[in-house]
Amino acid sequence: MPRKIYDTRLLSTESLSDQTKHLVFEVENEERFDFVPGQFVSLLAPKDGKTITRAYSIASAPRLNQMDICLNRVENGFFSNLLCDLTVDTRLQFHGPHGLFLLRKPLRDSLFVATGTGIAPFRAFVQWLAADPANQQGREIWLVYGTRYEKDIYYQREFEELAQKNPKFHYLITISRPSENWQGERGYVQEHVKKIMLARPPELRQDMDCYICGLNDMVSANRKLLTEEFGWDKKQVIFERYD
Repeated sequence: MPRKIYDTRLLSTESLSDQTKHLVFEVENEERFDFVPGQFVSLLAPKDGKTITRAYSIASAPRLNQMDICLNRVENGFFSNLLCDLTVDTRLQFHGPHGLFLLRKPLRDSLFVATGTGIAPFRAFVQWLAADPANQQGREIWLVYGTRYEKDIYYQREFEELAQKNPKFHYLITISRPSENWQGERGYVQEHVKKIMLARPPELRQDMDCYICGLNDMVSANRKLLTEEFGWDKKQVIFERYD
């Protein structure tokens, strides 16, 4: 059965940093576009007589017929430059949703670990959890976000406001190359994952899951930490690599 191709229109574009954009799309001719938080879509564009496809995580929870995407501009990258330069009302096509980077059922206390634009699926997770207290089921959630520089912290105000409203949602930012003025946490995400784990009572360190999205080295470092130092089963670590 051929996959369905959707038409979409750009509603808005916003710069999150000098090289990162937040795009809001409307899926045309659909009252709703249904997906599960954590999934991605494959955008299509013509180039040299061929159709080029690129996958992008949806950076929002389901919202009628709209979806958000967060992406970096990549030097000499055809698709990333195309998207970063889009103007409002430009139309594209895509297929999806796809992917199995999904919250487990039943939900357990969870670590969400992201670097860079790997924050995209976690924004979808967190928005969905915040939409209805029943979704979170009273579980503790830690969002650990790492980036090199302060300028590349994405959606900070949104996550901080949610953390203020929800005592069981914890938001931690860590910067690996901070300026002298940075007052927050420093270092790599795995260092802070370890601190979170050690702060929990030993009897609660196993009944958890960890979701990781980012580059391979970061994913591997956190998987190794949790499986080797804390004795987790590999199945407790759900991950998506961006390289």
